Amino acid sequence: MDPMIPAHVPDEPPLTYADSFDIPVLFRNGPADKPKRQWRTAEHKAWTGSDGFPAADGWYAPTTTWREIIKAATEVGRDVTPHLQNQPQYAHGELVARVAPLYAYLGAHPVEPRHPVPGAKGRRLTLNPVYAHGTERTAKNAAAYRLGMTMTEWACRSLLGLGQTEHLELGGPIPALSETFKDPKTKLPDLWGRHETEEMYWLIEAKGGAVGVGALRKGWAQLEAGSKILGSYAHRTVLVGASVRPGDDLFLTIDHDLHPGLPPLPPAGSDPDDEAGPGNLEDRLGDSDDALIGAARAQMLAYLALRSAPSSQLRTVPVPADRTSRHRRSGLTTPLEDDTLTLAMRADARGVAPHVEQHTLRAGIRSMGLDDFLTCRIPGTEVHLGMSRKLFAACERLHEEDLAIARRTPGLRAEDQLADDSGLSEEAQEEQRLTRRRIFREQQEEARPRLRPLLRAAYERGATSDWSDLLRRPEEPMLDLQGDEGLLEAATPETYLAVSRYDVPPIHA
Repeated sequence: MDPMIPAHVPDEPPLTYADSFDIPVLFRNGPADKPKRQWRTAEHKAWTGSDGFPAADGWYAPTTTWREIIKAATEVGRDVTPHLQNQPQYAHGELVARVAPLYAYLGAHPVEPRHPVPGAKGRRLTLNPVYAHGTERTAKNAAAYRLGMTMTEWACRSLLGLGQTEHLELGGPIPALSETFKDPKTKLPDLWGRHETEEMYWLIEAKGGAVGVGALRKGWAQLEAGSKILGSYAHRTVLVGASVRPGDDLFLTIDHDLHPGLPPLPPAGSDPDDEAGPGNLEDRLGDSDDALIGAARAQMLAYLALRSAPSSQLRTVPVPADRTSRHRRSGLTTPLEDDTLTLAMRADARGVAPHVEQHTLRAGIRSMGLDDFLTCRIPGTEVHLGMSRKLFAACERLHEEDLAIARRTPGLRAEDQLADDSGLSEEAQEEQRLTRRRIFREQQEEARPRLRPLLRAAYERGATSDWSDLLRRPEEPMLDLQGDEGLLEAATPETYLAVSRYDVPPIHA
């Protein structure tokens, strides 16, 4: 029999970190009104993890990290990378736009719910005094949009195991129905995704801010319009309301409805036998070419930011080369400050470093079972993004193909644009830009069969490439074995994200 813990060891809860929060979530089958402060008074169930919707509707209190929320913020929304083919440095600006409203307006406060949930952190997100007392309505509306999209992405992917989301404006999941989805007169939901475990499409609408009854009803009408188009294909409609008011907790309502029907179709141009797998695409990169294409597309904004960063701002950080240590357990990211494998291997590498020449150190840590991910801080934020050399090489190949598409497709090249479109209304200009993005996306999908072996070869080649070769620069970026105690790090199988522990939402916001 195992001995008891000695009596002198204090009976204290496990160590917690400053960026952990509880997010009240109410699941409801079908459309409903906004609950009246039940996020404080209702009896919440503990969240045990899921690859789909929980068995029973009701209130839950999952715990997440600021890192997980920031990852959702950087990856959700309209794909702007077609516009950045020749100016990749502007990827930094787009990333700032996605995370800055969250840092600017969110804070945290301690909460003692009427019915405590075991394991809860006792902290919830809220609006900070800047938002409550000094922000004008237009800025609040913009922040509400970003909050709604971010928390919707977090809920669907980190909690519920959905695969990569895509903006519905580019035509939806069924090519034969794309023209109907593109109808500018039809008010449709924001996003769609394919849930592999449920084996169906999801249509998703995001609402954020002071989400009232009117916003929820409008969102459900948008979902019903999308559902009519999908028709006989099995799908789930999902309405996420990320609601928060000054002094209140941020909470989510997730209204959902199930529509049985035909199974989902494989992506256009893909191999029917090549399954992408559930949840995080990165868990299947070794055996799925379509997952590799999807993961590279999802990380193109981060790739462009790394590609264009000055050498002085780049560094590489050691993480275990064994990807299975970071496969999805709860959420998409694995915090590294309490990952014993990472901590032990980094300590071993630091012990060897003083006795090894710098030019051989990188190869030495790889022989120890460590990989080094390229990372940089996004200027204007305290967010650090990075990725593995294998994924970087795949993104580089994809970027080359996308650039070729832009150069050979009429209407996408700068020289094909009107010198002066000031006579067009803002709505007409937006429709024109949307048309160009759709053309670009169609060209990308047509190239998929040809891309599969090209990206696979690049991905495999990246494993043995030096960073100097991948970056096409004479020097290797600095290998950081000492680390930064001011950073809270996290990783997925192929990506890296860190935030400053001093800039996470402060308590008593």
